[in-house]
Amino acid sequence: MSPGGAAGHGAAKPQDQGWAWMVLLATVLLQGLTLGYPPCIGVFFTDLQREFQASNSETSWFPSIMVAVLHGGGPLCSILVKRFGCRFAVMLGGLLSGAGMVSSSFCGSIGQLYLTAGFITGLGLCFSFQAGVTVLGYYFVRWRTLANAIASMGVSLGFTLWPLLSQYLLDEMGWRNTFLIFGGILLNCCVCGAIMRPVQLASGARPQSPKPAEELGKTAEGAQLSNGASSPHPELRQQSRRTACFQMLQKYLAFDIFCQNKGYRIYTVGVTWMMMGFALPHIYLVPYAIQNGVEERRAALLISIIGFINIFIRPLTGLLSGHSIFTRRRIYLFSLAVLLYGLSNFICVISAEFSVLIIYCIILSIAMSGVGALLFQVLMDVVEMDRFSSALGLFTILESITLLIGAPLTGLLVDITSDFHYVFYTSSFFLISAALFMGLSFCALQKKAKLKDAPKVPLDNPSKCQYNEIPTEPRAESQSPPAVVYITSI
Repeated sequence: MSPGGAAGHGAAKPQDQGWAWMVLLATVLLQGLTLGYPPCIGVFFTDLQREFQASNSETSWFPSIMVAVLHGGGPLCSILVKRFGCRFAVMLGGLLSGAGMVSSSFCGSIGQLYLTAGFITGLGLCFSFQAGVTVLGYYFVRWRTLANAIASMGVSLGFTLWPLLSQYLLDEMGWRNTFLIFGGILLNCCVCGAIMRPVQLASGARPQSPKPAEELGKTAEGAQLSNGASSPHPELRQQSRRTACFQMLQKYLAFDIFCQNKGYRIYTVGVTWMMMGFALPHIYLVPYAIQNGVEERRAALLISIIGFINIFIRPLTGLLSGHSIFTRRRIYLFSLAVLLYGLSNFICVISAEFSVLIIYCIILSIAMSGVGALLFQVLMDVVEMDRFSSALGLFTILESITLLIGAPLTGLLVDITSDFHYVFYTSSFFLISAALFMGLSFCALQKKAKLKDAPKVPLDNPSKCQYNEIPTEPRAESQSPPAVVYITSI
């Protein structure tokens, strides 16, 4: 096992004091560097268009690839954490993201920018963010909810500071030198990773980890050889490989849950559809404001306003949603937040004056805080916790696909019509329809389950999963967290 493997594989007795709070501070900074960074790309949108003579659709591929890889790289990060530990994954992510941005400062075409700043930087941000969140689960048990709420403030701080820094450096040095400086800033993820030293087991024993799929395949072949066969039959060897591949998919991509659990299926489809329009305002708000006569510095300030309000609203929303009053209503709160997000986009259509855009940013920030705080809380209500990491793998991959194609398709529509209003019309359509689909579907599913199972389920057992059709057993609070958990936040 690697020196960093203990935190990656789990610990018997995580600490809620001492060094754990240093790890929490590092996680706050890490989330500001990773999740807070992509929204500032809109500041460079106009300059990149002029530099490469690119259309709106071509330019929007760059932030779309970055965000899609950031969300969809979860299963790969999970394998990396399991094999080498959280510290290694965070530091590797810092090296990748820094190298990606430094390389992007020398790009000669928009296509090269897709690879460097889009794919490489996005993959590095994914590794650093998700491994950093994972390690919190091993350092905190009693104060885990509080720790995650505090850590989420880092996203809001990054959301506030990155656009202001981007606009200042862009005015003073141009986008190439700015990307070069950003590469150096993102290398600080390595410093955060160095702080996340492995959690030591109370007994000093080496933690046991499940066998990977390759070892399972070898075990199957060994069993065939022990039965007297000098060499495995080609059909049997091929079957063992298919079995190993299937077990790997079951571990990291929960297709069986998707097929059997209606609640998970509805929620995954709804969020995947929602993501087609979720990131559009972040990418196109600054270009839209500049096109309508708003000064560039004031346009960049709009993104910072969203982040500043998130600093206060997001942790508060996360803590309130954990109250017992909202236990059976989180999905409806989430749908309401998505609906408010969609409706707020019509404010931009009414007017593009700076004062009106400020009002839009305030309402958008409140709705976005609710979506970000409840996104994975609802997923935990829908699936069993022992399969949460697998369900999250399929969930993040599907939403990353729509995140990838949403902005370029909308950019193509803007190129055809020369009207930025279609950005907000499109975003509202996907968000409002997704909110209505999830809210009404879960309402019908809940009524159906209540009529079917009410006589069988004791009223004094609130620990049962409300939306899950597969029976679940409550897990002890003292039990260690799952071996691999990778979480993406919006």
